[in-house]
Amino acid sequence: MKPTLLLLAAGMGSRYGGLKQLDGLGPNGETIMDYSIYDAIQSGFGKIVFIIRKDFEEEFRQKVLSKYEGHIPAELVFQSIDALPEGFSVPEGREKPWGTNHAVLMAKDVIKEPFCVINCDDFYNRDAFRVIGKFLAELPEDSKNTYAMVGYRVGNTLSENGSVARGVCSTDAQRHLTTVVERTQIIRINPQTQQMGATEPICYKDEDDKWIEVEFNTPVSMNVWGFTPDYFDYSEEYFKQWLASDGVMQNLKSEYFIPLMVNKLINDGTATVEVLDTTATWFGVTYAADRPAVVEKIKQLVADGIYPQKLF
Repeated sequence: MKPTLLLLAAGMGSRYGGLKQLDGLGPNGETIMDYSIYDAIQSGFGKIVFIIRKDFEEEFRQKVLSKYEGHIPAELVFQSIDALPEGFSVPEGREKPWGTNHAVLMAKDVIKEPFCVINCDDFYNRDAFRVIGKFLAELPEDSKNTYAMVGYRVGNTLSENGSVARGVCSTDAQRHLTTVVERTQIIRINPQTQQMGATEPICYKDEDDKWIEVEFNTPVSMNVWGFTPDYFDYSEEYFKQWLASDGVMQNLKSEYFIPLMVNKLINDGTATVEVLDTTATWFGVTYAADRPAVVEKIKQLVADGIYPQKLF
């Protein structure tokens, strides 16, 4: 059975400004997610599902979905702030959606096969889709509790225009994920002088506001996850527990993230998550200043014959 690609497209790009999922960066106005979908098709995926906000459905159908007709089956599902389990209601004053794992839950009724979750605004490069596609396609039928994550090498995921947030991963001897800790500031910086630059060590800021150095090849999560449909059931059940836990409903910005669910399943011994290595170099438009460099990188990939001039 061919795996499905689930694309998280419900968020607005707060640091970049505007609806960056629809920003044309390729030679014919291709978006970053067009390249992801092209790479996924080349890597054996059989269906795509987008999670979006209902209020830009019409624009999304016109500008995005129409492109893929005849290339790959595509579906839309919607993330809304009031999509909550029975007994829960949206706290007064809350405007923010409930996070990436809540978004994933919205696809429960349309995905019945192994699937990969990605962000829409990250350029992952084809090797990432190749390794996760192979993992999912080779799972035994009715496989459960055996998941995967593409572990990018942190040095291949930095922005030249500021810090990035990454899930820094630890693994055991079998390359199974043991923890993933979200680090909101990762950058090339000299901890003593605070000087930034291409030759400085890679560091993240810890809970005590100290810079901690990490190796170039340290695996980080770029939100490329491989799951089987049983993951939806775990997510639904844990969402109720999470909402009922202390402080969640009072904090108007609390979010139900994928790593939160994954860490629980790992710690409970319910599931394993294999960290798949990739040589792929990530790039994306985290900051508006990143845009010209991304346009140039895509232009070069087209010139090198990696991608055709027109994708779809």
